Amino acid sequence: MGIKKMKKIVLASDNAHKCEEIQAILSAFDFEIVPMREAGFKGEDIVEDGVTFEENAMIKAKTIFETLGVAALADDSGLEVDALGGAPGVYSARYAGEPKSDQKNNEKLLEALKDVPDHARTARFVTVLTLLYEDGRSLVARGEVEGVIAHTPMGSNGFGYDPLFVVPTLGKSFAQLSSSEKNSMSHRANALKILCEMIGKIDENTGN
Repeated sequence: MGIKKMKKIVLASDNAHKCEEIQAILSAFDFEIVPMREAGFKGEDIVEDGVTFEENAMIKAKTIFETLGVAALADDSGLEVDALGGAPGVYSARYAGEPKSDQKNNEKLLEALKDVPDHARTARFVTVLTLLYEDGRSLVARGEVEGVIAHTPMGSNGFGYDPLFVVPTLGKSFAQLSSSEKNSMSHRANALKILCEMIGKIDENTGN
């Protein structure tokens, strides 16, 4: 099956903003990105019990692929802090436990780093995207953006750990950037750029 003929891809998420962002970046390939509930997925929330971003992204993509029988795209994202051995990692969304809370997650992170000096507060946001085609082929793209963890929250835009994640070259946290600024350099944007390159190579190799 040619890549150009695959019009619809179901996203393993119901996040409208995420769907719009992915749609815009993949528009060159004539894909229609559809949120999973809109596409007919009626199951419970997908259990992400992998120990890596790659495993979780594949779990979500496979669940959609096997349930709906369509091409599926999934992402898994999180924050890796070097001084914490890569934590919170795949547990980023629920770092402080259930129910998940951005504020409590940020408070727990600041407490864990309270005695860590500036030079050792390095971290990165990571996104892994997994695309499963209807014929079973798969592509996996990993995007990252490097930063440092601030001592106090800064800015009111964004979500999650954005107020604490500072981009050294800008001297600003993700929460101090506009949406367009953040999206131009974010981990998800970087992963999508890599995915686009991979799709483009498949196009060249298949002549589609």
